[in-house]
Amino acid sequence: MEQLSTKRTDLAVESHEMYRQSLKTEQVPGVTVETQEKYQTSITRVHINTDEGEKSIGKPKGSYITLEIPPMVHKEQKTFEEVTLASSDEIKAIIKIGKNDPVLVAGLGNWQITADSLGPKVASSILVTRHMFELLPEEIEEGVRSVCALSPGVLGITGIETSEIIKGVVQKVNPALVIAIDSLAARRLGRVSTTIQLADTGITPGAGVGNMRQGLTAE
Repeated sequence: MEQLSTKRTDLAVESHEMYRQSLKTEQVPGVTVETQEKYQTSITRVHINTDEGEKSIGKPKGSYITLEIPPMVHKEQKTFEEVTLASSDEIKAIIKIGKNDPVLVAGLGNWQITADSLGPKVASSILVTRHMFELLPEEIEEGVRSVCALSPGVLGITGIETSEIIKGVVQKVNPALVIAIDSLAARRLGRVSTTIQLADTGITPGAGVGNMRQGLTAE
Protein backbone atom coordinates (compact mmCIF):
# COMPACT_ATOMS: atom_id res chain seq x y z
CA MET A 1 0.00 0.00 0.00
CA GLU A 2 1.33 3.42 -0.95
CA GLN A 3 2.20 5.78 1.86
CA LEU A 4 2.25 9.56 1.77
CA SER A 5 5.85 10.40 0.91
CA THR A 6 5.90 13.98 2.15
CA LYS A 7 3.63 15.51 4.73
CA ARG A 8 3.81 18.70 6.66
CA THR A 9 0.83 18.31 8.90
CA ASP A 10 0.10 16.96 12.35
CA LEU A 11 -3.62 16.59 11.60
CA ALA A 12 -4.92 13.12 10.81
CA VAL A 13 -7.88 14.62 8.98
CA GLU A 14 -5.46 16.37 6.59
CA SER A 15 -3.33 13.25 6.14
CA HIS A 16 -6.51 11.36 5.26
CA GLU A 17 -7.46 14.11 2.81
CA MET A 18 -3.99 14.08 1.21
CA TYR A 19 -4.12 10.31 0.72
CA ARG A 20 -7.53 10.46 -0.94
CA GLN A 21 -6.45 13.28 -3.23
CA SER A 22 -3.19 11.60 -4.21
CA LEU A 23 -4.91 8.34 -5.20
CA LYS A 24 -8.19 9.93 -6.29
CA THR A 25 -10.22 7.68 -4.01
CA GLU A 26 -12.86 8.22 -1.36
CA GLN A 27 -11.94 5.22 0.80
CA VAL A 28 -8.72 4.57 2.70
CA PRO A 29 -8.31 0.87 3.63
CA GLY A 30 -8.28 0.34 7.38
CA VAL A 31 -9.55 3.84 8.15
CA THR A 32 -13.06 4.94 9.11
CA VAL A 33 -14.29 8.52 9.32
CA GLU A 34 -17.28 10.00 11.15
CA THR A 35 -18.52 13.58 11.01
CA GLN A 36 -20.87 15.49 13.29
CA GLU A 37 -22.02 19.07 13.86
CA LYS A 38 -22.78 20.33 17.37
CA TYR A 39 -22.27 23.43 19.49
CA GLN A 40 -21.21 25.46 16.41
CA THR A 41 -18.40 22.95 15.97
CA SER A 42 -17.65 20.63 13.05
CA ILE A 43 -16.27 17.35 14.42
CA THR A 44 -14.41 14.77 12.32
CA ARG A 45 -13.35 11.50 13.93
CA VAL A 46 -10.67 9.56 12.05
CA HIS A 47 -10.18 6.00 13.33
CA ILE A 48 -7.09 4.17 12.07
CA ASN A 49 -7.96 0.54 12.69
CA THR A 50 -5.37 -1.59 10.92
CA ASP A 51 -1.67 -1.74 10.06
CA GLU A 52 -2.62 -0.97 6.46
CA GLY A 53 -4.45 2.17 7.50
CA GLU A 54 -1.52 3.19 9.71
CA LYS A 55 0.89 2.86 6.79
CA SER A 56 -1.40 4.70 4.38
CA ILE A 57 -2.05 7.69 6.63
CA GLY A 58 1.38 7.71 8.23
CA LYS A 59 0.05 7.88 11.78
CA PRO A 60 -0.22 5.27 14.56
CA LYS A 61 -3.39 3.25 14.98
CA GLY A 62 -5.95 4.95 17.18
CA SER A 63 -8.57 7.68 17.19
CA TYR A 64 -8.02 11.28 16.08
CA ILE A 65 -10.78 13.81 16.69
CA THR A 66 -10.62 17.14 14.89
CA LEU A 67 -12.81 20.02 16.06
CA GLU A 68 -13.18 22.91 13.65
CA ILE A 69 -14.57 25.97 15.37
CA PRO A 70 -15.68 29.44 14.22
CA PRO A 71 -12.95 32.11 14.32
CA MET A 72 -13.18 33.77 17.71
CA VAL A 73 -11.63 37.13 16.86
CA HIS A 74 -13.52 38.88 19.62
CA LYS A 75 -13.76 35.83 21.91
CA GLU A 76 -17.56 35.84 21.97
CA GLN A 77 -18.61 34.27 25.26
CA LYS A 78 -21.42 32.13 23.87
CA THR A 79 -19.19 30.67 21.13
CA PHE A 80 -16.39 30.05 23.61
CA GLU A 81 -18.75 28.20 25.97
CA GLU A 82 -20.16 26.02 23.18
CA VAL A 83 -16.69 25.12 21.89
CA THR A 84 -15.70 24.24 25.46
CA LEU A 85 -18.70 21.91 25.74
CA ALA A 86 -17.91 20.21 22.43
CA SER A 87 -14.25 19.74 23.41
CA SER A 88 -15.21 18.45 26.84
CA ASP A 89 -17.58 15.86 25.38
CA GLU A 90 -14.90 14.51 23.03
CA ILE A 91 -12.22 14.41 25.74
CA LYS A 92 -14.52 12.48 28.07
CA ALA A 93 -15.22 9.97 25.30
CA ILE A 94 -11.56 8.97 24.92
CA ILE A 95 -10.38 9.21 28.55
CA LYS A 96 -10.73 5.95 30.46
CA ILE A 97 -9.82 6.68 34.08
CA GLY A 98 -11.56 6.77 37.43
CA LYS A 99 -13.02 9.99 38.80
CA ASN A 100 -10.33 10.22 41.51
CA ASP A 101 -7.33 9.12 39.42
CA PRO A 102 -4.41 11.58 39.29
CA VAL A 103 -3.59 13.44 36.06
CA LEU A 104 -0.42 15.07 34.72
CA VAL A 105 -0.75 17.88 32.17
CA ALA A 106 2.35 18.41 30.02
CA GLY A 107 2.56 21.68 28.09
CA LEU A 108 4.92 20.94 25.20
CA GLY A 109 6.72 23.52 23.13
CA ASN A 110 8.99 26.54 23.31
CA TRP A 111 7.57 29.38 25.41
CA GLN A 112 9.99 31.80 23.70
CA ILE A 113 8.37 31.33 20.28
CA THR A 114 4.78 32.50 19.83
CA ALA A 115 3.79 29.79 17.33
CA ASP A 116 5.09 27.07 19.63
CA SER A 117 4.00 28.44 23.00
CA LEU A 118 0.49 26.99 23.25
CA GLY A 119 1.50 24.06 25.48
CA PRO A 120 3.34 26.13 28.11
CA LYS A 121 0.56 28.74 28.14
CA VAL A 122 -2.10 26.10 28.76
CA ALA A 123 0.00 24.39 31.44
CA SER A 124 0.39 27.70 33.28
CA SER A 125 -3.42 28.08 33.36
CA ILE A 126 -4.14 24.64 34.83
CA LEU A 127 -5.55 24.52 38.36
CA VAL A 128 -3.00 22.25 40.03
CA THR A 129 -4.10 20.38 43.15
CA ARG A 130 -1.59 17.57 43.77
CA HIS A 131 0.26 19.54 46.45
CA MET A 132 -3.00 20.20 48.27
CA PHE A 133 -3.72 16.48 48.53
CA GLU A 134 -0.37 16.13 50.29
CA LEU A 135 -0.39 19.28 52.42
CA LEU A 136 -4.07 20.20 52.97
CA PRO A 137 -6.17 17.09 52.33
CA GLU A 138 -8.94 18.33 54.60
CA GLU A 139 -9.48 21.32 52.27
CA ILE A 140 -10.12 19.21 49.18
CA GLU A 141 -13.71 19.43 47.99
CA GLU A 142 -15.73 16.53 46.59
CA GLY A 143 -15.10 15.97 42.89
CA VAL A 144 -11.61 17.51 42.84
CA ARG A 145 -8.88 15.18 41.55
CA SER A 146 -5.11 15.36 41.94
CA VAL A 147 -3.68 17.36 39.03
CA CYS A 148 -0.12 18.47 38.38
CA ALA A 149 1.40 20.28 35.40
CA LEU A 150 4.76 21.02 33.87
CA SER A 151 6.31 22.69 30.84
CA PRO A 152 9.42 20.65 30.00
CA GLY A 153 10.70 23.08 27.36
CA VAL A 154 12.45 21.90 24.22
CA LEU A 155 15.72 20.11 23.52
CA GLY A 156 17.40 23.29 22.27
CA ILE A 157 16.79 25.02 25.62
CA THR A 158 17.24 22.19 28.11
CA GLY A 159 19.56 19.78 26.31
CA ILE A 160 17.21 17.02 27.42
CA GLU A 161 14.63 15.20 25.31
CA THR A 162 11.10 16.18 26.30
CA SER A 163 10.14 12.52 26.56
CA GLU A 164 12.95 11.89 29.04
CA ILE A 165 11.78 14.69 31.32
CA ILE A 166 8.16 13.58 31.24
CA LYS A 167 9.12 9.94 31.76
CA GLY A 168 11.05 10.90 34.89
CA VAL A 169 8.10 12.87 36.27
CA VAL A 170 5.67 10.06 35.45
CA GLN A 171 7.84 7.57 37.35
CA LYS A 172 7.78 9.88 40.37
CA VAL A 173 4.14 11.03 40.52
CA ASN A 174 2.56 7.94 38.88
CA PRO A 175 -0.42 9.60 37.13
CA ALA A 176 -3.22 7.53 35.64
CA LEU A 177 -3.27 9.82 32.62
CA VAL A 178 -0.89 12.21 30.89
CA ILE A 179 -2.50 14.98 28.83
CA ALA A 180 0.07 16.38 26.40
CA ILE A 181 -0.74 19.74 24.79
CA ASP A 182 1.20 21.04 21.82
CA SER A 183 0.97 23.38 18.85
CA LEU A 184 0.25 21.50 15.62
CA ALA A 185 1.33 22.06 12.04
CA ALA A 186 -1.43 22.33 9.43
CA ARG A 187 -1.56 22.62 5.65
CA ARG A 188 -4.02 25.52 5.57
CA LEU A 189 -3.67 28.96 7.12
CA GLY A 190 -7.40 28.96 7.83
CA ARG A 191 -6.87 26.35 10.53
CA VAL A 192 -4.88 28.73 12.72
CA SER A 193 -6.83 29.31 15.97
CA THR A 194 -9.82 27.38 14.58
CA THR A 195 -8.74 23.73 14.79
CA ILE A 196 -8.23 21.39 17.75
CA GLN A 197 -7.05 17.79 17.43
CA LEU A 198 -7.52 15.23 20.19
CA ALA A 199 -5.89 11.80 20.00
CA ASP A 200 -5.48 8.71 22.15
CA THR A 201 -2.21 7.70 20.47
CA GLY A 202 0.30 10.05 22.06
CA ILE A 203 2.31 12.66 20.18
CA THR A 204 5.68 13.06 18.48
CA PRO A 205 6.96 16.62 19.03
CA GLY A 206 8.14 18.30 15.81
CA ALA A 207 6.65 15.66 13.52
CA GLY A 208 4.58 18.11 11.50
CA VAL A 209 7.60 20.16 10.44
CA GLY A 210 9.98 17.26 9.89
CA ASN A 211 11.86 17.68 13.19
CA MET A 212 11.07 14.28 14.66
CA ARG A 213 11.82 13.89 18.38
CA GLN A 214 11.20 10.94 20.68
CA GLY A 215 7.47 10.24 20.88
CA LEU A 216 5.28 10.53 23.96
CA THR A 217 3.18 7.38 24.09
CA ALA A 218 1.96 4.89 26.66
CA GLU A 219 4.81 2.60 25.62
